[in-house]
Formats: sequence, C-alpha cells, structure tokens
Amino acid sequence: MSLTGTPFLCTTIVLSVVALILPLALWSRMRGPQPLRVAARVLMLLFTQGTAVTLVFVLVNNQNNLYDNWADLLGTGNHVQEAANLGRDGTGGIALKRLPKVRQAFRAADGPGMRAAGGVRVTQLKGRVSGVNAEVYVWLPPQYGEPAYRNKKFPVVEMLPGYPGSAKAWFGSLKAHEQLLPLMRSGQVAPFILVAPRTNLLAGVDTGCANIPGQVNADSWLSIDVPKMVTDNFRAQPAPQGWAVAGYSAGAHCAVKLAVAHPDRYRAAVSMSGYNDPIGERNSLASQNPALRAENNPYLLLKKTAVPPRIALYVSGESGDGYQAGVALESIARAPTTVHVVFLPRSAGGHTMALWRPQVPTVFRWLTLQMGQNRARGEDGSLTGNAAGSPPRSPSSAGSTRAALASGTSSPADAGRRR
Repeated sequence: MSLTGTPFLCTTIVLSVVALILPLALWSRMRGPQPLRVAARVLMLLFTQGTAVTLVFVLVNNQNNLYDNWADLLGTGNHVQEAANLGRDGTGGIALKRLPKVRQAFRAADGPGMRAAGGVRVTQLKGRVSGVNAEVYVWLPPQYGEPAYRNKKFPVVEMLPGYPGSAKAWFGSLKAHEQLLPLMRSGQVAPFILVAPRTNLLAGVDTGCANIPGQVNADSWLSIDVPKMVTDNFRAQPAPQGWAVAGYSAGAHCAVKLAVAHPDRYRAAVSMSGYNDPIGERNSLASQNPALRAENNPYLLLKKTAVPPRIALYVSGESGDGYQAGVALESIARAPTTVHVVFLPRSAGGHTMALWRPQVPTVFRWLTLQMGQNRARGEDGSLTGNAAGSPPRSPSSAGSTRAALASGTSSPADAGRRR
C-alpha cells in the first residue's frame, strides 16, 4: 500500500475511528481478572494514541510531501548504482555530445495534485554519467501540444525540493503547475517545461547536490543526466540560455550552487529560504569536511571566480532563514552576475510550504524576464530592483495580505530599505 496513496489514508482514518470507539464500547464491559482487564485497557489506549499519531503523520506528509514512499521513510532507499570519480567538471572526461540519445518511456504520475493542470508524467532514469537511478517528473506547458508551437523549443526550469522532501512536492504541495497554467495561457509567464528530479538519493542523508566519489554524484545527476534526458525527449531549449533551476530550503541551496558552479548549464536560479554553507543542513554529505564545504558553498565559489558568470539569482527569505544568504551573495556579485534579494517578514509563514507556495507566480515572472522569454504582461514591482523585498522598518504589515507578504509583492509603501 502506497505511503502517499488514498487507500492508506482511508485505512488510517478508519483505524482511528475504530480505536476511538473501542474504549467507549468495551471499557466497562471487560471481564476476567483485574490484571487482564487493566492490560486490555492499556492496549486500547495505546492503539488509540498510535492510530491518532499515524493519521496526523499521514496528513502532514501528504500536505508537505516529505516522504514519497516507505523506503524513504524507513531509510532503506538507495538510488546510487555507482559513484565514480568524475573530476571537477562532473563529466569524468566523457564527451557528452557524443553520448547516444536517451529515450525514455513516461507514464502518468500518481499522487495528490499529479492529475491536475493537464497531468504530470514520470519516468525512471538511469543516469549514464552519474550512476544514479531515480525518477524524474515532467510537466509540459499548455502551448506544448498546440499546432502553432509544433516547431518551438521551450525553456526549462528544474525544480528541487528540500530535505527530507519528495520531487512531487512542487506539484502536490506547492501546486506550481496549477498556479502557472493560467499565467502561461494569458502570457504573463513564459511556457516553461517543469522538471522535478529526485534529490533524496541515499538513505538518511542529504546529498547536498554534491559529487562525492564513492558515495554519490548528485551534481552530475542534476546538471548533466537529467537535462540530457529532457532535451532528448522533449522540445527543450539548449543550455544555458534556456535552463534555470529553482528550489526551497535545501533545494534552494542546491539551486544557487548549481547555477554558480555551472553557468554553462544554467542561466538563472531561484532560492527560497536557502543557505550558502552546506552545513545549513546538518545531514548534508557536502558538509563532511572543510574542503568539501568550500567546494559546495556558492558564496565562496562566486567570490573566488576570476570571470563573473552570466547568471541571475533570485534569493528570498526571512531574517535568519535565507535573507542574509542572499545579501551576502549580492555583496560580492559583479556584472554580469545579478542577485535580486527579497526580504520576507516573520509574519509571512515561516520555513513552510505556506511561505513558498505564494512565491511561485512571482519567481516565474522573474524567470520569464531574466531568461529573455515572452515578456510578462502584468507589471510586478518585485521584478526590478529591491524595493518591494527590503526589510520593513516596523512589524506592521500595513494591511498587506499574508500571500502578498510571502510572495514579496506587497506594496513598496509597506516596506522600507534598511540603511
């Protein structure tokens, strides 16, 4: 029975109801010696508490897409077939253009939200370079199947979840495809192909999206194998101009790191509540030692680069949860690198889906502009400069809605720039 499926949810609900009724119906009707009656009543109470805890966990997990299956929950999943030393560029000396095309079979994805907005499809990809074998979810924009666009190639956004987290979260919890569908149809957002690959590749640890010989080649999986599969199977624009990467929490760290480390593979990156130092996630493999931490810290990578990369970064977060990381990147960025920092007040939602979900339309409007795609029709002050996303002078929200605060689109009059 699937961990995130409707049958398991219904089963936990039924068991919770039964566990609640049993003590009410049998408590005073117990027969036999007193020790036996006491033991039976204790077991009923434990059953009631156990089913209640299980139901809460299932509801929270389905809402936030933390664990996709039983293997993820129990820590028994391993999606790494091999982890060879692939060198600094992550290719292992392989001439990528000479690799044969990757032809994949796709099926309709299961789970909450996966059938909405035209449906999400999924495939099991065996990475030829990385040695990773894992699923990749793909959603196609409404224009993709229209005759007028049959010869058009589409820009791509690779979307990364936090840790722990399922790749499905972008479609299930954040409802990215449902939010973007009307905006793409109206021309406010470019028709992006949305790609969400698995990032939880090893049991019980966060890969930090790093290449670590002998353990995992997560960087090559995300920046080489997945993009090649997408361009081989769909009408996707080539890198770097047509590719961006976005993430929240640990996925936000990965997004910025991948763009800074590989400006030849990505043009833009979006970070929502991320961090620069890999040790921001205590279970990250990329924080194992000082050298590895430095190699996977986008701030240090950007600071020491001789030639500033042509990339655009969007970094949003609350104080102490993403904002300072963005300010640090902004302070060292040199043209043509650009960094747009959005400050979110504590009242916007905390480190949760409630904070990240309202940001989806805003960040995709920003990506539309930064990647030179169709110009968004709606004017959005948060897309230029830093006015709407600067720290507030007072705790007051000045009447702004929670969604506006979380997305960074609240009125500039509601916020002032810290001097």
